[in-house]
Amino acid sequence: MSRAKYPVELPPSLGHAARKLAKEDGVSLSQWVSIAVAQKIGSIETAEAFFKRKAQGANQVDFLEILRNAPDRPPDPGDELDTA
Repeated sequence: MSRAKYPVELPPSLGHAARKLAKEDGVSLSQWVSIAVAQKIGSIETAEAFFKRKAQGANQVDFLEILRNAPDRPPDPGDELDTA
């Protein structure tokens, strides 16, 4: 398998944590980062496939009707948008 190098700059706290976890897993930092990137890609691609599947057959008119019927009330505590 061919490999490519991607220089990555991490904040010191992430670098220290990644090195510590790689050591605990008994792998090199490079291998640990490769696995972490692969896991992230897998989770995003899985989520993308899930939402594409859920969107099949969706109807914008129905969606807008649901929004029109939603109650007009303030958000629940903790669900507020940060307006700063």
